[in-house]
Amino acid sequence: MSAPIVQTSSSKSFGGHQKVFRHDSRVLGCAMHFAVYLPPKAERERCPVLYWLSGLTCTEQNFITKAGAQEHAARHGVILVVPDTSPRGEGVPDDPAYDLGCGAGFYLNATQAPWSSHYRMHDYVVHELPSLIEAQFPVIADRRGIFGHSMGGHGALVLALKNPGRYRSVSAFAPIVAPASCPWGEKAFRAYLGEDRAAWKEWDATELVKTARERLPIMVDQGYDDPFFAEQLKPELLRKACDEVGHPLTLRLQPGYDHSYYFIASFIRDHVEHHAAILNA
Repeated sequence: MSAPIVQTSSSKSFGGHQKVFRHDSRVLGCAMHFAVYLPPKAERERCPVLYWLSGLTCTEQNFITKAGAQEHAARHGVILVVPDTSPRGEGVPDDPAYDLGCGAGFYLNATQAPWSSHYRMHDYVVHELPSLIEAQFPVIADRRGIFGHSMGGHGALVLALKNPGRYRSVSAFAPIVAPASCPWGEKAFRAYLGEDRAAWKEWDATELVKTARERLPIMVDQGYDDPFFAEQLKPELLRKACDEVGHPLTLRLQPGYDHSYYFIASFIRDHVEHHAAILNA
């Protein structure tokens, strides 16, 4: 049975409602917040659901206040679900740096102490949260999409690739496509997964795409003026990996755009429409 959820806020938006909830996560061992946008259509019938995964330092608030996705979700009748980026609270391990610990869960299941006791964001996003959403909200359970930004873009790609059949659509903004080969990912993987780089491949999209059992088309937008482009994001590695195995990829390099929510807001309509076309088919 799903744990009780508590609504902490609700605001009307484009005819629907942007809500935030709190619940006690069994998987993460702490209280978690998540946001749900219910389009007007959800008052009459069940709707497909699109999960958004945010990036380093973010909570559920960044996306729902800055991306401007509600207008497009309302038009296409899609429910948006936005979890936090990591476990938080008393007793949850943390690190003073912004790229490890709270706000930096990397959407994996940690195997190393002290992180393994709470940092199981893969299981939370893939299993626990959807079970709760499907029990509490008018979603069509087998019509799920997933997208995200930066660390969350990494999460969206990895979760889709690791769980064939679970998602019908996937996309990303400026994803960390090869975390095993960039400073952000190497630091996090070393802490959460240990020194065995073979274990890291299980959480790296450029590795997973090579043996993917499902050729789910991937859509990626990447700002060409993103300050993290060359050192952390490396979109050319994803293109190379997809080309080698024939995995469908649409990679759009956007001149002049950076890593911010100004970039996300500029192309969020394209992404919601990409998902809606598949989820509503």
